[in-house]
Amino acid sequence: MPRNAMNPPPSPPSGPPRPDDGQGSVVAERQASRVEPPRMYQVVMLNDDFTPMEFVVMVLQEFFHRDLETATHIMLKIHHEGRGVCGVYTKDVAATKVEMVLAAARRAGHPLQCIMEAT
Repeated sequence: MPRNAMNPPPSPPSGPPRPDDGQGSVVAERQASRVEPPRMYQVVMLNDDFTPMEFVVMVLQEFFHRDLETATHIMLKIHHEGRGVCGVYTKDVAATKVEMVLAAARRAGHPLQCIMEAT
């Protein structure tokens, strides 16, 4: 609808701006929020008498990005002590690594067990 004499455009406020007296204002206080780091979980492989040592080393290299020397060291720890920590991760990453190891072991026909434990 076109503007005419009956509906004049609004005029800007006259005079200097008034200081705000705080009426109707909301003041929010900033509170420092503490975000705790996520809980960590260690992925642990368990020893068995059937899974070849070479397969365990390959899994450590492929899924945990360990070099040959480190993977061999972890494999020997698993062999001699019955268990070995492959890595420490957040819950979702640890669960995914466990599933990947178990799936690879089943595909290869090995009974290798892998678990995750809260640190």
